[in-house]
Amino acid sequence: MGELITVTIDQEEVLKICRERINTLIKEVEAEYIFWDAKELKKRTCMSWNTIQNTFFFDPRFVKHKVGSKWYFPVQETREFLAQWLREQSVGKY
Repeated sequence: MGELITVTIDQEEVLKICRERINTLIKEVEAEYIFWDAKELKKRTCMSWNTIQNTFFFDPRFVKHKVGSKWYFPVQETREFLAQWLREQSVGKY
């Protein structure tokens, strides 16, 4: 009793391993979908269809394709657009 164990961890190595694993998981998630439909877009943005249409849907930079009566949105381009659009919404508002 009374014996102690000391463990030394290389914090930089742990961070490196964590970052590598996070990057792997992100790539796997991004590979899941090539495009989103309107239902997925609403889910990912936490916005209603009316809000999407009233805020960014008609922005010419927003890539979208209509196939039949259904809209499709390429995931990578949509993510990039939404990130940029959100940054633009918060400029000078604080």
